[in-house]
Amino acid sequence: MPGLPSIPAFCLQPRDVRRGAVVTLLFLAAVGVGAGTGSWGHGGSADSAGAAALVVGTEPDAAPPGPRVPAQAPRAAATADRDAVARAAAEAVAEGKSAKSAAQDVVSRSGDRWAVVYDQGEYEAFADDLDGHWTGVGLWAGRLRDGRIEIDRVQPGSPAARAGMRAGDRLLSIDGQGVTGLRVAEVVSLLRGAAGTPVELKLTRGGTDLTQTVRREELRSEPVTVRSLAGGITVIKVASFTRGSGDRVRSAVRAAPAGGGVMLDLRGNTGGLVTEAVTAASAFLDGGLVATYDVRGEQRALYAAPGGDTARPLVALIDGGTMSAAELVTGALQDRGRAVVVGTRTFGKGSVQMPTELPDGSVAELTVGTYRTPAGRGLDGTGITPDLAAADGVEERARTVLGGIGVGP
Repeated sequence: MPGLPSIPAFCLQPRDVRRGAVVTLLFLAAVGVGAGTGSWGHGGSADSAGAAALVVGTEPDAAPPGPRVPAQAPRAAATADRDAVARAAAEAVAEGKSAKSAAQDVVSRSGDRWAVVYDQGEYEAFADDLDGHWTGVGLWAGRLRDGRIEIDRVQPGSPAARAGMRAGDRLLSIDGQGVTGLRVAEVVSLLRGAAGTPVELKLTRGGTDLTQTVRREELRSEPVTVRSLAGGITVIKVASFTRGSGDRVRSAVRAAPAGGGVMLDLRGNTGGLVTEAVTAASAFLDGGLVATYDVRGEQRALYAAPGGDTARPLVALIDGGTMSAAELVTGALQDRGRAVVVGTRTFGKGSVQMPTELPDGSVAELTVGTYRTPAGRGLDGTGITPDLAAADGVEERARTVLGGIGVGP
């Protein structure tokens, strides 16, 4: 894995997680939720640079976001010392021990809630997720406060779906190994494997234990879907910011009926590639600031491309599963007065991770800073408060908003 070829980047230039790519910052949606078998999203991946990470996801055992706060410098994020992690890994290799385990020990003591250590295979799987394909059984899982693993979503048509697995099922073991207390990245590692190989899953539902044996398959996700509502309204659902999703959003906006409104549905979007998020925001902006972020105190900025549709009525839909790069998009559209935001408060993941390759090829992602919206809001732990709160009937409320500005029946 020379030069961290599989690591997604968070940077000002379009990034590429393919082999040989230049690697810079990784902005992960939350390294916990993501994943179960085949996707790192919590109901959707990565933020990455999630995921996503896509990457990727967020840990549901995190404290709930607080109320919206005025523009301010983002709060300091706990982080593991990169030199200490690298030193521990090097010493472990010299002693014939696991560099990943040694690095994880340092990370665990640091208080860095978003840090994670992947072995080479896990990181390669992570990169596949950012491309929108993976080998797995079709589950998204998260870790509860007590360490139990719960299925958040099951991909339709997947091996898990055909076996009758459901959201809310608690996963107990994988091929006989208990998963309670494991990090989601570790659960993913157990679920991964070659296509066609069997995996035994023991789970519990309503107090009844169940055992299912399913076979792993090559799976794909569709990050952007488009549908039409009466009155010329176009709904653009972005499940995650995997590669190519930003251009799909732009294409959907261009293809929308002239004069029609758009609902940009970011509910359950756990993030992904930040450059894809910026491209998506650019569909509705004509240049200008999307977000600022710092890396160990050095301030940087992300800008929209010029030429976006700034006249089309726009409503953004959000909920507690809207995270990371999806929050970046929402914050930009809200702060710049481009969209009315409808739904419930977002998760509140606004920190930046940087990957460090370890001597044995494993990778440690460590928090190095935070990002802010154009108005200067730090979202880590606070999230975004919608302009119009709606827990139920969100699309109907959004249609009412669009109707108030002359769109729809």
